[in-house]
Amino acid sequence: MTTQPTFDTMSEAVAGLRQLGYSYDLNLEDTCLRYAEGQLVLYPADFQIDYVFRFEGETDPGDENVVYAIASPLYAIKGILVSAYGVYADAMCEQMLRKLQFHQ
Repeated sequence: MTTQPTFDTMSEAVAGLRQLGYSYDLNLEDTCLRYAEGQLVLYPADFQIDYVFRFEGETDPGDENVVYAIASPLYAIKGILVSAYGVYADAMCEQMLRKLQFHQ
């Protein structure tokens, strides 16, 4: 992993990661990540987290989101996962929770 880039907003992070080759839009499910446009499913052992960016809402500090830069050497893909943080976080299995929280 190289030096983590810095971004001021969530939209800048997504755009910047796209320029770095993170082109897949990933969705969080309770036990896996799923590629939004296809049938590809990534379980915790199938991917690594390269970068994590956490953002708070401008008007509500409780409005928090996390942007993950995800890579899967197994499938030779790089993608982006955007998820809520805190009380609005998506439900997920313990294994997925541990994998994502370790990098925050």
